[in-house]
Formats: sequence, structure tokens, C-alpha cells
Amino acid sequence: MKKAEALMKFIDKSPSVYHAIKNAGEFLEAKGFVHLKREDTFELKPQGRYFVTNNGSALIAWQMPKSGNAENGFRIVGSHSDSPTFRIKPNPEIKVNNHYLKLNTEGYGGVILSTWFDRPLSAAGRVIIKTGDLLKPEVKLINFDKNLLTIPSLAIHMNREINDGYKFNKQKDTLPLIALINEKLEEKGFLMNLIAEEAGVTVDKILDFDLYLYDRQPGCFIGANDEFFSVGRIDNLGMACASIDALGDALPSNFVQVAAIFDNEEVGSRTAQGAGSPFLHDTLQRIIVSTSKGNAFEELQKALAKSFLISADQAHALHPNYTEKNDITNFPLMNKGPAIKVAASMSYTTDGISAAIFRDICARAKVPCQNFVNRSDMAGGSTIGPISVSNLNIKSVDIGNPILGMHSVRELGGTEDQEYITKAFAEFYK
Repeated sequence: MKKAEALMKFIDKSPSVYHAIKNAGEFLEAKGFVHLKREDTFELKPQGRYFVTNNGSALIAWQMPKSGNAENGFRIVGSHSDSPTFRIKPNPEIKVNNHYLKLNTEGYGGVILSTWFDRPLSAAGRVIIKTGDLLKPEVKLINFDKNLLTIPSLAIHMNREINDGYKFNKQKDTLPLIALINEKLEEKGFLMNLIAEEAGVTVDKILDFDLYLYDRQPGCFIGANDEFFSVGRIDNLGMACASIDALGDALPSNFVQVAAIFDNEEVGSRTAQGAGSPFLHDTLQRIIVSTSKGNAFEELQKALAKSFLISADQAHALHPNYTEKNDITNFPLMNKGPAIKVAASMSYTTDGISAAIFRDICARAKVPCQNFVNRSDMAGGSTIGPISVSNLNIKSVDIGNPILGMHSVRELGGTEDQEYITKAFAEFYK
């Protein structure tokens, strides 16, 4: 229960990917990790603990081995920081009948639209502020820590189709209400004025912003015995938190222990901070170069051949109301441990060897594990795994904790599963 509670607290104070990575960095610094800048030379020491960030939304942390070199390879847990939400567009103010003021937004990732209605919402992210350096503007994180927004439903009397498969339109139905217009309210630039006030700067200093909506309700336990926990963005801060938690407590070994948290998995990963970028490959290469005895390229190839990646993303638990949606013999249950994801299409990286390795990890950690396979007539999603290994050429397994309501504004996890996955990662890092 302690791990699930800690996860909910982390998520509650991380309303955007930028806040999540900032908080992850602060957690690691408290564990003795040193924040390296990508533009600086890496000078690494035996048993040293380090991390780098990218775009303020991705992070790679590692612990050097006792020997001080990476000749025995890397053990990597990969996850992602982003979750489906709504992004606020530029020039977002929309005036309705000279009375309501709402904001123009667009969906990010595979949002379950219906779950965002009729609840207190707010916005958080980053503000880009003008400085004297053209290529280095100041970045400030902001969070409107109040019930700022809501997306009201249309009454059933005006939409009789709402319970009969109504199709929501993201440009019309899901625009959030922010204020009523009155003689004192200047609707043009209204949000920018709020942003400036929150950031503590004048409007003319603001160059741009990246703001996203989030649910205001804190995480909580649910169930007769608190066997579930409910909070947004379990997918995939649950795996990200477990990876840095395990790495933070890991003792140095004879290989490099790595936790990689990417951004933009929900929209394809092909960004500078996504799993499709050179971020992980380049970081591993720089670790090799910093400790190289001569031929760094050859040393990197040899190290990668001895490496292993756990691609960690949440899995679909058997749903009590829709049992037919899971495979008939491979359906993961909540609080029964992580699920190994398998797909003939190789949308997951798992094969017989990598699955066997993860099963052994779980057995050594005294953690149960199970299988997840999609129905043969139903296409599933993918993860960071396939795109990561295509850049690295290392052995990999795709796994995740079974959850319900994936991509809802609030997801449901198993309380024991957060304990299980953290133990499995800890065993992997030994």
C-alpha cells in the first residue's frame, strides 16, 4: 500500500509532464544523483549516480558500476511520462453569446472523452519567457492550483442520444468553460493575463506556453479493503515512479543501471524527447566514451550485446463488465503481479528468451507474474519497446501492471501491483 500511496502523492503534485520530470529529478537528487547538462562533458566516476533531462519532459538516470566502466552492459527500465489529455491552443479565448468564455483545446493522445465531463479541471505546464539570449529563453513551470475549468455536459433532454452511442466532437463538445464575461473582464488575452500573473511576469515578457488540462481530484484508495487506487495518469507515471524508486535504492553492481523516462509515447514517440529519438542511444554512448580505454565504438557494441531493456507500460486488466474483450486464456488480473505482453505482430518486443528472463526476475523477487495477449481479432496498442530497441539492437521484454480504465481521466490500479513491480525492478538492478 505504501508504494501506491507514494505514487498517488507523486501524481497529485505532478499535473504536467514538466512537473513530473522536475519532481523525478528532485527525488533522484535527494538520493545522491547529480544532474548533468547535455551540453557539458560527462566526467563519470565509479559508483557515481547521474541523470540528464531532455526538453524538461524526458529523463535518463543511471548508476555507474563498481569498476567504473560499462563493459558488462546496461540494465535499462524504460517508461514514459506523458498521458492523454487536452492541450490549450494559442489564442484560445472563445466568447459565446457575449456571456460565456471558454478555451480552445485539442486532444493529446487517445483520450476517453466522456470521462472529462462535469468535473473540476485546471491547467498546468510551462511558460516561455523572453531573455537576452535568443536561443535560451527562460522556462517557468506553472500550475493553476485551483478549480479553474470544467466541461459541462448537455442535459439528456437536449441530447437523447447520449446513452445510445453518441459520438463526441473534440472541436465542439469538449471545450472547457473558464469564466463569465462582464464589464470588467477583457476576454481578449484573458488567459495570457492569468498566465502572467501565475508566472510573476508581465504579459509582454511571455513568448509562448505549453499548457495542458488535468483532473483536480486527488488520488484515493477504493474498495472494501483498499485493494484499488484511483488517480489520473497511472499510465504511465506508475512505471516511471517504480523505475526511479528501484534505481534510487539500488546498490552499485558490475553493470550500469539505467532508468529512462521518455515523453510523447501517446502520440508516436517520434520527437526529440521521445523513445524514437537518439536520446537513449546517445546517452549510453557518452557513458562509454567517458570511460573508454580506446575504441569507444567497439566497446559500445560489446556493451549493448550484454544489455537488456524492460519496456514498462501499463497493461489491460480483465474488466469485470467486459470479460469478452480480453483473450480467452491470457487475461491479467489486478493485484496478481506484472503482465508480460506478447504479440505475434511484434508490437511488443517480447520473445521466448526475454519473457523467460523476466519470469526469472520475478521469481527471484518473489513476485507473481502473468501474461497479456490481445484477442486475435482485436488490434492492441504498442509501447516504447519496439522503437527503442530498433535504435539500440538489444534484447527487450514488454511488461506492465494490469489496470482498468486506461486513458480515462482517472484510471484504476491494483494497490499490491505497485509494490510488486518495484520489487521486480529492484531485483533486475541487483
